Amino acid sequence: MRRGILPSAPDYTNAALAMGLINLLWIFFALWAAFGLPVVLAAGYGLDLLIRRVGRRG
Repeated sequence: MRRGILPSAPDYTNAALAMGLINLLWIFFALWAAFGLPVVLAAGYGLDLLIRRVGRRG
């Protein structure tokens, strides 16, 4: 295999963020259908706390 200048890797940031949003939405919808809105609100609040904790560390 030739070594040398490699082409730059494609930027998949937008695709990853979009898929993360889609996954979050279907998971919240499944929780809502199975357990009701209070469970979705609690899961969202817990996720918010987790994101804030990770943000403070970094």
